[in-house]
Amino acid sequence: MSLNIDQDRLLSDIETLSSFSEADPPAVTRIVFTPADLKARAWMKTRCEEAGLTVRHDAVGNTFARWNGSDPAAPVVGTGSHIDAIPNAGKYDGVVGVLGGLEAIRTLRQSGFRPEHSIELLIFTSEEPTRFGIGCIGSRLLSGTMSPDAARKLTDNDGATLDEVRHRACFGGELEQVKLPTGYYKAFIELHIEQGPLLGRQKIPLGIVTKIAAPASLRVLIEGSGGHAGGVLMPDRRDALCAAAELILAIESAARGSGAIDTVATVGICDVFPGAVNSIPSRVRLSVDIRDTDLQRRDVVMRALESTSAAVAAKRQVSIQTELLNADAPADCAPAIIDALSQSCRQLNLNFLSMVSRAYHDSLFIARISPVAMLFIPCRNGYSHRPDEYAHPDDIARGTLVLAETLAALAG
Repeated sequence: MSLNIDQDRLLSDIETLSSFSEADPPAVTRIVFTPADLKARAWMKTRCEEAGLTVRHDAVGNTFARWNGSDPAAPVVGTGSHIDAIPNAGKYDGVVGVLGGLEAIRTLRQSGFRPEHSIELLIFTSEEPTRFGIGCIGSRLLSGTMSPDAARKLTDNDGATLDEVRHRACFGGELEQVKLPTGYYKAFIELHIEQGPLLGRQKIPLGIVTKIAAPASLRVLIEGSGGHAGGVLMPDRRDALCAAAELILAIESAARGSGAIDTVATVGICDVFPGAVNSIPSRVRLSVDIRDTDLQRRDVVMRALESTSAAVAAKRQVSIQTELLNADAPADCAPAIIDALSQSCRQLNLNFLSMVSRAYHDSLFIARISPVAMLFIPCRNGYSHRPDEYAHPDDIARGTLVLAETLAALAG
């Protein structure tokens, strides 16, 4: 079977999808359930139907576009990713996996291939945590990792609940119906830009992911005592920002000292009150993200955060409260799918790198209910979540071709 990816069509689709945005080009902002997101969803539905796929969506807006196989009772072979984008993002994150998945299916259909197992493109809802403060809402619900009751408690910055927002977007039904039945997927593959520099540095065109790191997300509230910058003497100070600075550096040190390159920790938000140059900070809120492919190593960093918080609180006479938002387990990719991807690369004479994903993706949660793997393509300088995010057209087409070959091998 000879497959030919229509690179021009694929690139045109990527450009068109990037136009559904709340930001001026080249930036893309597409927050879940906003007008830009709903327009993008409608356009995607049309493109899938034009490709001859049957489209449905569930109660939270996860969208399934299926090419029916000859055995309707057989488990499905799936692929896909997400199309929501954080503020001031690029046009490739998630999108390559969605439109590459669509192009892979179109290519297989046009080649005359007929699958035994149905092949399904899945567009996940709210992979990014921008609106509701937690990522991968759609895949968490699909896998049962998040309960419907927990999802109903989610609110956005305006206080609107997930139920209110999804109903306004015309996604009805009960969240209890979102979880997929056991054995729904035979295999699931997510094509994605690397969001890191390794493939580009080593000039290797493809990465086959063996492990997906998982995050622990925490909020930290530090409360001290404010006052006039000139009136409160240094021995009397309970400066919340100085306490936060000690804590931030301790988190960095714990991650660096884990003994493994795969341990990473980030304080991404430092909200200081009252925020005046001549006023001692009395309150600081931090957001903390700790990730690893190894659960025990990650938890060592989390325990270091707890012990350092207690020590800094006592030393600086401040209050430090930590709230754990989520602590997900890492995932191993399925050897059978890794082998299928590897075979496709070899058949096409393409070099590849076995690697881990330090960013987490919807596949992390689909791995709870299905064998999964991920296929990475390079992105320039490893840049992602910024307007100059870029993947070369040849790399996109190459990844899509390997995806198509592997879907065919798995679907029979």
